[in-house]
Amino acid sequence: MRSTGTTPQPDAVGPRPAGAPGPPPDQGPPPVPRFVMLAAWVLVAALTAAATAAVVGSGPSRDVTTGVYYLVPTAVDVVVGVVAVALVPLLMTRRSVPAALALAALAAVSGAATPAATVGTLQVARWYPVRTAAWVAGAGVLGHAVQALWRPVGLPLGWWLLCDVAVHAALFGWGAYGRERSLVLWSLRDRARRAEAEQERRVTEARTAERTRIAREMHDTLAHRLSLLAATAGAMEYRPDADPAQLAAAAGRVRAGVSDALEDLRQVIRLLRAGPDDLGPVPGLDDVRRLVDDSRAAGTDVTYERDGDDTPPAAVATAVFRVVQESLTNARRHAPGAAVRVTVATAPGEVRVRVVDDGRAPGAVAPDGVGTGTGLVGLRERATLLGGTLAAGPDAGAASGSVASRGFAVEAWLPWDA
Repeated sequence: MRSTGTTPQPDAVGPRPAGAPGPPPDQGPPPVPRFVMLAAWVLVAALTAAATAAVVGSGPSRDVTTGVYYLVPTAVDVVVGVVAVALVPLLMTRRSVPAALALAALAAVSGAATPAATVGTLQVARWYPVRTAAWVAGAGVLGHAVQALWRPVGLPLGWWLLCDVAVHAALFGWGAYGRERSLVLWSLRDRARRAEAEQERRVTEARTAERTRIAREMHDTLAHRLSLLAATAGAMEYRPDADPAQLAAAAGRVRAGVSDALEDLRQVIRLLRAGPDDLGPVPGLDDVRRLVDDSRAAGTDVTYERDGDDTPPAAVATAVFRVVQESLTNARRHAPGAAVRVTVATAPGEVRVRVVDDGRAPGAVAPDGVGTGTGLVGLRERATLLGGTLAAGPDAGAASGSVASRGFAVEAWLPWDA
């Protein structure tokens, strides 16, 4: 059947390309290999053990309200150290912020939590926005300040608070620097991925467009030649009692048609091997007469009218040739025995093409095979690319006197800059 549909567009939505960078460093630390987490945990555990031992041996604590010194049970420091070590793995996950805040609170109770609390401040500053990291660093400063108020420290309170602020500011700055560096690297990787994806998309589109162009060329050339051969061979098959001279002439047309088809095939092969500029001359308006003569020789009743002397550009002339070629091929395939009228009218800045048949003749047998349904789609694409239009469907019959229920018409309008 004749196709009047449009070409479906490929879906532009696809899966995320492989190798794309993960989320930016504002969304928590990425997954850490187990051996890295184990090594960090062992290191912090060793530091916590040393800090616990130092705190236990530092002597009694002082109540800031009464000035009374008293002993803190060793079990408190041990428990704080154990809990701090247990919270360390959470610093390597998406729960690093609450874990760091918990370690800051533990640091207010005992210096055994200090190593883990400092690691928590650095980790949050490394993987979270500045506002979140500032709150965690402030909690760390506050926790250690509270610790200095009621636990013995090795410096005067003022110096202790100064060192406390300085250390947490250094941790905060170090982590923020690492985060910004990671953001820059992530942005560069993401740009590189997007550039590669865009380049791949352009290559795919170019490959698809080239394949479509090759398929259109094969359809427009080979389909026309082979339909002529099928029509001629069909006439020889159904008229074996024809005059020997007529049979010989038909056989000669078959031989010539096969030679022309082979030449068209060579043109397509050259299109596959080289660029379009390396091909032979493209067909134009003057070649439409040859199409009509070939169709008449194959037994089709074709009337050709040419109005106007304007010469369109090569691309427009080629499109006119393809419209007439495909329309004659469709008429032989779908309406054998029909009379066909071809009209090409040129005017300044435009050309109009009309090819209409009057339907299948009574008793006529269609050639073997059916169409692919892509011929008219390709013609419509050609017309659209040139800024024109193409319509195909049952003919109203007013202009040519054909029967409306049987005729089929193809009309194209192609403009150009005069």
